[in-house]
This record gives sequence, C-alpha cells and structure tokens, in this order.
Amino acid sequence: MVELEYVPAISHESVRQLLKKNKLKPWRVKGWLIPEASAEFVCAMEEVLDVYQRPYDPQRPVVCLDESPQQLIGECRASFTDSQGVEHIDYEYSREGTADVYMIVEPLGGRREVHVRERHTAQDWAAEVAYIVEEMYPTAQKITLIQDNLSAHKKAALYECFAPERARAILAKLEFVFTPKHGSWLNVAEIELSVLTRQGLPTHVASQAELRACVTAWYEQRNARASTVNWQFTTQDARIKLKQLYPSFNS
Repeated sequence: MVELEYVPAISHESVRQLLKKNKLKPWRVKGWLIPEASAEFVCAMEEVLDVYQRPYDPQRPVVCLDESPQQLIGECRASFTDSQGVEHIDYEYSREGTADVYMIVEPLGGRREVHVRERHTAQDWAAEVAYIVEEMYPTAQKITLIQDNLSAHKKAALYECFAPERARAILAKLEFVFTPKHGSWLNVAEIELSVLTRQGLPTHVASQAELRACVTAWYEQRNARASTVNWQFTTQDARIKLKQLYPSFNS
C-alpha cells in the first residue's frame, strides 16, 4: 500500500484487521512461473548449462552479470536494541528514492564486485561491461558473459558511450550468452544478489552512499574467503528433471 502510494504509512495491525474483515488469506496463494515447452527456451538453457561445465581457465573466465533495483528507505524514528538483544524498528519510514545494484561474479574464480548506480539504462550496462573487460580482466583472452536478455543489454550501447575503436575492442573480447525468458534462475549473479540481500543489507538503507558501503563490505568479505560457486545442474540433468519443458518432435 505504501509502495503504491495509496497511503503514507500503515501498521501491521491495520493490515491484519483488513485481511480478516475481507476474509483474505494471501499466505495460501503462491506465485509461480513455469515456462512453456519450447525449443527456444531449452536451446538457451542448454547453452548456459554447457558454459557452466567448462573447466576453470583464468584466461577465458566465465562471468555473470545481473542488476536489481533497490528502494532507499530512511527511518522516521531511530531503531534500538532491547536488553534481550532484539532489535526494534518502527514501521514508519521515509522513501529516499531508488538505486540500481549491479552484481558481477565469476563463479569458478570466487570473485565478485557489486556496484551501485542511480538507474538502469543501456548506458549504465555499457559502463559495467567496459569495467569488466578493461578493469577486472584486462589480460584475459576471451570473457564469456552470462546475463539476462533485456532490452538494455544491447551491444550498440557501447558505441553510444565510447569511441568506435574502444567499443569494438571491448566487444571483441566478449562472448555473450543469454539466459532464456523465465530462466533467470540460470544466472549465478541473480543467486549472488539473493545472498547479498540476506547477508549484506540491513532492513533500511537510506542513501546510495550507505548502500555502496554495505555492498562493498559484503563482496570484499566474500572475496577474501574466495567463495566459489559449485554449479551442479547439468544439461543431462535438465533433460531428465525438466523434460516437460522440451518440445515433442518427430524422429
């Protein structure tokens, strides 16, 4: 209700009474999204799964990229921790705008970086891609970049941001692999974003500077532990466990 700006604030008790009055039980409804069987979906899925089976090669790293919007929320009244160690946070808060969090992760290298930007545009994506190629892996022979197939993820954006020589040099070092529609679970960067939300972000983050400090502390700690991602789900597994997604064909 607050996010949609129907009301400036609302308590948990008001929500409970409203649900009871209207006999609503949202906890008994679960959202789900299962893609329909299609050659397009399984083709993209198997391409991603095959990439994850490649052996580790520092000269040809596999890198995953994903982004997520983050609501910036300030506290109207300061939180406190009682004598039992329980943190008390007031339900009222102030909306301080939004930011976009970009997750870059190399699953087998145990390396990730998280950047905070004001928005998610094709130009922001181009800047992140340029950073991956020129700053993170300047000596790599080829970089395989796994990402969602969003409209903002277009090669032409590099030519909008950089001189043609630089744009071409960046693209020449990249192999793009796109997850299928409704298949974002195939992107390790999305999984890392979930881990970041659970482990590295407090309930309220009021500014981009605070958000940047939180995400930097989180990924530096994980990098120090060299936390790798051991992806186990293979193409052969998909053909068995997800066989209902494969289209029928005439042999």
